[in-house]
Amino acid sequence: MPIFKFFKNLRRQRIFDEFPIDPAAFRSATGNVPLLERLPEAEREELRRLATLFLHEKIFESSGNLPLTEAMKIRIAALACLPVLHLDLDWYAGWRTVLVFPAEFVRPRESIDDIGVMHEWEETLGGEAWELGPVILSWADVEASGRGDGYNVVIHEMAHKLDMLNGPCDGFPPLHRGMKASAWAHDFTCAFNDFNARLDRGEHTLIDPYAGESPSEFFAVLSEYFFERPAVVDAEYPTVYAQMCQFYRTDPLQHTPALG
Repeated sequence: MPIFKFFKNLRRQRIFDEFPIDPAAFRSATGNVPLLERLPEAEREELRRLATLFLHEKIFESSGNLPLTEAMKIRIAALACLPVLHLDLDWYAGWRTVLVFPAEFVRPRESIDDIGVMHEWEETLGGEAWELGPVILSWADVEASGRGDGYNVVIHEMAHKLDMLNGPCDGFPPLHRGMKASAWAHDFTCAFNDFNARLDRGEHTLIDPYAGESPSEFFAVLSEYFFERPAVVDAEYPTVYAQMCQFYRTDPLQHTPALG
């Protein structure tokens, strides 16, 4: 182990030993989140450790006169750490701030079309992740996350952060040693194209149609479903599910075997 990683792990262990999230406080903040409740006890304990470190290393800010309580921060931290539960908190390096709004917020958007005309509009969002910048969340959407229905704004934005680690947000995060980039690209591209073809035919899909917006949104939305409703991803796109099991180094079907 490199010496710097040894001392970093030592520092993090000291933080957890001295400033841990109280087990009762953790249960209280996450007890009504089915996604977290169904985790095995050993994984819940590791999640408490990671959430402790997340709270120590990130800065939480509120906007819109939202009273941001410790319980709210613990809930966000626990959901945020679920994607890296079998990875490492270093996957969230390079940014510091979590900004929480009371509800959905509006962002101005603009783009230039193929003939050079500028278009401007406003977009209502439940979450947003900036490259090297903050993660922005709607508390109302955080409360709606983790119910096992496929929606999870925190996991969605954290997936974008993982995606951005190796450049633009394009649905291609840095892969682990032994994973083949060509296989990831093939499996995700085929699934993305199939998904959009089904949307074009007007088919009802078990996965949120927003996944068809772009490869980056496809990865982020499927990350939500991977943890919330893994059987859906496995049934719809089994090769993608297998890739995500390798990437997140876990198989959520072990905890949620039923489809529906």
